Amino acid sequence: MALIFKDGRPVVRLRAFRAIDDPKTCERFIEGHEHVLTAIGVKKVTSSKNDWMYNPAAFVLIVESLDGERVYGGARIHVSGGTQPLPIEEATGKMDPKIFDLVWEYAQEGTGEGCGLWNSREIAGYGIGSIFLTRAAIAIAPRIGIKSLFALCAPYTINLTKSVGYRQETSVGNNGTFYYPKLDLVATTMILDDVQHLPLASEMDKNAIMDLRAQGEVIRIEELRSKEIEIHYSLQLDSLKNWDIKKLIQGMSRYNINDQSFNDTEPSIF
Repeated sequence: MALIFKDGRPVVRLRAFRAIDDPKTCERFIEGHEHVLTAIGVKKVTSSKNDWMYNPAAFVLIVESLDGERVYGGARIHVSGGTQPLPIEEATGKMDPKIFDLVWEYAQEGTGEGCGLWNSREIAGYGIGSIFLTRAAIAIAPRIGIKSLFALCAPYTINLTKSVGYRQETSVGNNGTFYYPKLDLVATTMILDDVQHLPLASEMDKNAIMDLRAQGEVIRIEELRSKEIEIHYSLQLDSLKNWDIKKLIQGMSRYNINDQSFNDTEPSIF
């Protein structure tokens, strides 16, 4: 997965699409993410955890080569009301069923979850697996029609999520925290209450997100800790003619721990 460089900078495309509209890219996302999970010791792979690929309410952000043949990272937004509970419900429902009530409350106005954030070693250090995918996900959220976003965060991503407008939700778990995905790891429940106006975001991140939202398709030289990368953004989500968030909300089910098995789910840390 060798990177292409231009003027000393890696060149990649960051593209958004609905999962069911591009199954081949979903397969490349899954393969790349599983490779990263295996490298950090998460070796159990189940077919059920990839059901998001067939979920009409799942959206994918992929970081790829300009020819689309190589994948370097990605993230997803799952919208509540699809064919699956949100990953945070699957991950924490056994530990605290109040998460189902919390998601249901937010889902009445349209909510989703940022999850599955990853990057390959080839692109490590350029901000793909942190700030730039996170900003892009928030940029497309109003286009999808959701008002809010959940995230289940590892300790080292809490400050990042706060900078783009999330806050810690203390009504579930232990003041918002859970031992997940293992007993020696802590995950924190975060919510971005207003994806449209981002009142809690830093000025720099808010401006960057609003610029991406306004332009949709743009080439930007991004910088993180003195390292530059050229990103070709493609965030228009043009093929949404069959997407109806209002209809999804009207037909959605309220989940509880007895509805299905919550075992063998993919780690949903953002």
